[in-house]
This record gives sequence, structure tokens and C-alpha cells, in this order.
Amino acid sequence: MIPSGLSLSIAQRAPEGIVLSESGARRLAELSADEGRAVLLRVAVDGGGCSGFQYRFELVEAAEDDDLRVERDGQAVVIDPVSIPFLKGSEIAFVDELAGAQFVVRNPNAASSCGCGVSFSI
Repeated sequence: MIPSGLSLSIAQRAPEGIVLSESGARRLAELSADEGRAVLLRVAVDGGGCSGFQYRFELVEAAEDDDLRVERDGQAVVIDPVSIPFLKGSEIAFVDELAGAQFVVRNPNAASSCGCGVSFSI
């Protein structure tokens, strides 16, 4: 039971198991405020990188018709159909650490990843 006066932010997990973390939603809200308009985070998987595949992040104004939309707290990530199988069960988050601030994918399908966290192998 949640104590009175406290709220619980529950992530909406897409049918594919992909979720946007609270930190990711918060950062998208900040970026939208900075831009003066709503922005979406496009997450895609491309071939390449030092481990075989790499994540690509892009701020966009609108989703494509066939995109998967993952929402939390009024913010959204969009993913193209080709990238969805590579991201099943993943969490998309924003981290702000000593090494830098960036969106990251916590991907349970990745057998290995490079040190920067942008490329991975399955």
C-alpha cells in the first residue's frame, strides 16, 4: 500500500517488453521544455560499431506510421519495426555520470557491449 500523499510512477511496458525509465522520461520532458515543443526520442539499431550493432538516438517531432511507441509520464520513445527484435525486453534510460550524460539502452539480449555502451553484439 502506498502512503497517503505519495504517488507511484509505473512504467508502461510495451508488448515487446520495452520500457522507458523514469530518468528517460524526465530528460525528454526537459528537452521538450528547452525546445519549446514536444519531442520524441527515436531509438534505432544499425549494423556497425565495434561490437556488430550500434544504437542510434535522435530527437524527432513525429512518429512514423509503423513505429512502436513506448510512453511514460507523457513522454515517448519511438522505435522502427526493424529495430524492435533487437530491443525486446530493454529499458531506455538517461544516465548522468562522471563519464558523461546520455541516453542508454539496458538490453538483456546483448551478449557483449563496448565500453561506451553504444555498440553491442547478440
